[in-house]
Amino acid sequence: MEESFVEETENNKETEVAPALIAVHPTEKSVAVAVGSELRVFDLHGDCSVSLVDDSGRSFHTDSIKAIRFGAKGRLFASAGDDKLVKIWTTDSWHCIRTVCSEKRVSAVAISHDGLFVCFADKFGVVWVVGLDDNSENQSSINTKGAPILAHYCSIITSLEFSPDGQFIVSADRDFKIRVTLFPKKPLNGAHEIQSFCLGHTEFVSCLAFVCSSDYPNGFLLSGSGDSTVRLWDFTSGSLLDTCEVGAEAGLVESDREEVCQPAVTDICASSDGSLVAVAIQSLHGVMLLSCDLSMGRLSVVKVVSMDISIPTSLGMSSADHLWMVTGVSSIPGTKFPSLARVRVFSGLQKDNLNTSKCGPILLKDTDVPGGEKLLEKLQGSLSIVEEEKVLEEAAEAVKTAMHNLLIKRPYSVEKRELRKRSRNDRKLKSC
Repeated sequence: MEESFVEETENNKETEVAPALIAVHPTEKSVAVAVGSELRVFDLHGDCSVSLVDDSGRSFHTDSIKAIRFGAKGRLFASAGDDKLVKIWTTDSWHCIRTVCSEKRVSAVAISHDGLFVCFADKFGVVWVVGLDDNSENQSSINTKGAPILAHYCSIITSLEFSPDGQFIVSADRDFKIRVTLFPKKPLNGAHEIQSFCLGHTEFVSCLAFVCSSDYPNGFLLSGSGDSTVRLWDFTSGSLLDTCEVGAEAGLVESDREEVCQPAVTDICASSDGSLVAVAIQSLHGVMLLSCDLSMGRLSVVKVVSMDISIPTSLGMSSADHLWMVTGVSSIPGTKFPSLARVRVFSGLQKDNLNTSKCGPILLKDTDVPGGEKLLEKLQGSLSIVEEEKVLEEAAEAVKTAMHNLLIKRPYSVEKRELRKRSRNDRKLKSC
């Protein structure tokens, strides 16, 4: 019995692949893609690929990158992942100005709006913070550790976001919870004041995003989940304003006599005016666009924009009229294919275009993508069209399996729980 359990655990580890990620500079100055341990950046203003510089004495990321993020002003960029490192970059020169060592693998990262703090979460449920002073960009990279600021009780944290006014930090986890915490003036001393909990999802919360406008500068919170819904929250009170059954609306929810199959929401992003929300869903060959009425607190489906074989794993939207998306994984178990990322871009996302039948989002050809073929050569892999189609299909299934194994809470019998306890490798040894 114990041998079969070990074998099951090893199989789960093999299928824990890292989906390709994309991040877009707030003013579309640059675009970054992470696939596996590779971080690829293209400078759109300079029309050239970026060479990353790291003087920390460590190599670049050595394991799968699980989180990338531009700061609100685009001055800073952070990358983190399974190598237990958080790297903070200045986007002017793309030098690594700080390398932070984590005790556990990192699952999420966020940068405060003033650029003075970087927060990151690990798979044990702890959120850490590291301070950056005004002279950080002029210093050589320093290997440091973060200070614990808050924690979820032994639950994998899946997403971190700062509120538009910077007063709150919001964290989501595998156990269906969204926690809104007051971000203190001295965060290195911890964040002890909880503002609210946003409770209502029936599966893991996979992603968070804020929507705001000139009329609602403090904004509202969006959340996507393994229950195949996107929900809109008044995060200061924890009140649920609306729920959109995106999986059902896209015709992806399947059921039989034993269970209901609900494809997870993998990512969400919002336009700068808060009127439009893009949603990536497992098994959806394209993206779903939602209209967000902040005055009424309502979400509604505008349309589903279909693509060929691409199932986006990550989305990005800037102040420019472009929706960026990427699909791909770090590696596919059982194949010899290298890491592959496929970047696609939509334009024509103005709300007036979406409300007419003749106009709408346009999937740009590779030659029309900002940065053109030079950008795609930097950010994507290099496979033939036949190989690419096969890899992307297998990548979508690998991501689905990996997310299910990592985030779906499996019920265990008493015997299996005791067996898991005996086989743990993180128990403290008694001193002699």
